Amino acid sequence: MNEQRELTRDVEATLIPHGEPYPLKKGENVTITHRLGGNFTVTTGFGMYRIAAADADALGEDASAQQQQQTFDKNAKKPNEEDVREVLKEVFDPEIPVNVVDLGLIYTVKISEADEGGYKVDADLTLTAPGCGMGPVIAEDCRQRILRMPAVADAHVEIVWDPPWTQEMISEQGKMELGMI
Repeated sequence: MNEQRELTRDVEATLIPHGEPYPLKKGENVTITHRLGGNFTVTTGFGMYRIAAADADALGEDASAQQQQQTFDKNAKKPNEEDVREVLKEVFDPEIPVNVVDLGLIYTVKISEADEGGYKVDADLTLTAPGCGMGPVIAEDCRQRILRMPAVADAHVEIVWDPPWTQEMISEQGKMELGMI
């Protein structure tokens, strides 16, 4: 991919792998290395950053095409674990071009009735490395994707470390995408 772009406006990016907010300025040249789950991984001469889908216009991209909003419907069909995992395949670690499900980062998914109607989804997420500062960003991406499901009124994604993640947890599809098989 590696597309060169000039930012058309200031944007609050996320420094990878630290997970800290970092301002990128209008006119700065960036290279798009990945388009992952609607977000963008870019590099500059100073590092690697994640630009959220909501800021796609700063890269000259159509932001509306990147953001899909779902309207909550308390009468919608109850999602099952497979439905939730399918939605989470839209979430990526910005450094690894494989979704969090195929990376084996989603441990448990629990669905229960929400007090306000509809359903609540609780999911456990792990990371490939305990020191990864992107954990909260990835967890929030997961939560937002789950909340787009019509019957979901509430979602909580917790970062867990037990059991520790290993490469054996990567799905066959993920291993193919990473060139491991």
